[in-house]
Amino acid sequence: MSVQKTDVLIIGCGIAGVTAALRLAQDRQRQITIVTRAQEPEEGSTRYAQGGIVTLGQDDTAALLVQDILAAGAGLSLPAAARILAEEGPRLVKDVLIETAGVSFDRAAGGDLAYGREAAHSRPRILHVGDATGRAIIQALLASLRQRPNVRIVTAATAVDLVTFPHHARDPLTVYEPITCHGAYVFEQSQRTVRCYLAGTTVLATGGLGRIYRHTTNPEGVRGDGQAMAYRAGARIINAEYVQFHPTVLTIPGGEGFLISEAVRGEGGQLLTPDGRAFMADYAPRWGDLAPRDVVARAIHHEMVEHDYPHVLLDIGSVLPAARIQERFPTIYARCLALGVDITRQPIPVVPAAHYFCGGVWTDAEGRTTIRNLYAVGEVACTGVHGANRLASTSLLEGLVWGDRAARDIAARAVSGVAVDQVPAWEETGVEEADPALIWRDVRTIQHTMWHYVGLVRSAKRLARALRDLNHLQEEIEDFYRTTRLNDALIGLRHSVQAALLVAEAAQHHRQSRGCHYRDDSKGAAPL
Repeated sequence: MSVQKTDVLIIGCGIAGVTAALRLAQDRQRQITIVTRAQEPEEGSTRYAQGGIVTLGQDDTAALLVQDILAAGAGLSLPAAARILAEEGPRLVKDVLIETAGVSFDRAAGGDLAYGREAAHSRPRILHVGDATGRAIIQALLASLRQRPNVRIVTAATAVDLVTFPHHARDPLTVYEPITCHGAYVFEQSQRTVRCYLAGTTVLATGGLGRIYRHTTNPEGVRGDGQAMAYRAGARIINAEYVQFHPTVLTIPGGEGFLISEAVRGEGGQLLTPDGRAFMADYAPRWGDLAPRDVVARAIHHEMVEHDYPHVLLDIGSVLPAARIQERFPTIYARCLALGVDITRQPIPVVPAAHYFCGGVWTDAEGRTTIRNLYAVGEVACTGVHGANRLASTSLLEGLVWGDRAARDIAARAVSGVAVDQVPAWEETGVEEADPALIWRDVRTIQHTMWHYVGLVRSAKRLARALRDLNHLQEEIEDFYRTTRLNDALIGLRHSVQAALLVAEAAQHHRQSRGCHYRDDSKGAAPL
């Protein structure tokens, strides 16, 4: 077995993982290795984050931001975590993103930073780079990271499982010690071989799990890899029932899954039924079209089901001048125009889609998980910030803050890795080539099961059906996995079914509605 030793192994290459690497790389004696399953380092959820990143705007305070986070989190956000985000985040935006990485956020006419407002925010406080903020951030961060000679980025490398003791230890006496992570087994796609990356400290930064749903804003590969690996290793997973659905996703042939940023409604965009009726005031009199995402998504879902609409419409063309729309939303304008919709003159057909995982691998305030020497940062983790429903544009900031916090904690601790001969070689048991048709079919089964039974609206009957189907499918996939030669799709399928079970089981156990977990059979179900 090929073995690669490193001081810190980071699995994932979004804002959280790259921020951690940047901080850790300040010690030039420390070797940091980033592995990502994507072919290019910038490919991932951060790149596709359109709306922006939260900071503090004019006439704004950390206390007000905390208040908005707690309100959106439906009573489940951890106040201490929200305070960390609100107090440390704005400084890191300035120090890391603007000054170190050189991100050029949009400016107002006078040269000051331009602050946008999004749903459930009491103040304009969102910094953006047009409607491609995430792309600008990850490109700038990676450019800074490439200047650090002690950081190595390995692409087309899919993490299979975490290396943990006692599970993978040759010494049987390690059974008496706490579960400890020593790196990961990683499938290198071009060589089609598994390499063991041994590390003193491992950081999970793999993102969310939106691809376990039929309709999602998430790019390929966002399928719950980190959550599944952490669970199999024995880490604590919490709040897995809270999957946030973005209310407005394009539903034009060829454009499915393309996000229509919440910033469109922040700039005055209005949701309408296909016959032109505004409806959000009926569901959220206080917020209207700027209600929290779970409320807006369920309102759209209810209108579609109640009236058999194929979609609803989002109108910005009658609110803003065409030039302003093209300036503020160039990516959305160009994408829709290429598909036949001129958003300066026509409303945009939209539907809800799975967007963000509010739960994840439990971490403390420093990003430490329940497994020794294993950290989790970004969407794979659950710090407590988001509670039952994420406040808009806080995800990038959370990745920035906890990437930095985890790195500072790692840097303060001296952890040596294990010797190569203490870890067994990877055993390749599969001999058959994977049939892509079988993998595709199983992936689609997971996605349809989650969409119909564990989606926006849930019930005991739907969840029971989902669990029966998913448990049976997992048994078949495990048999398939053991007898088939590995590839990225097969590894992802195994991760996906485990991630789906985590969500479905949590949803079944939680019988009351809260935030983005909505059960229509709950006595305490909040009104749509």
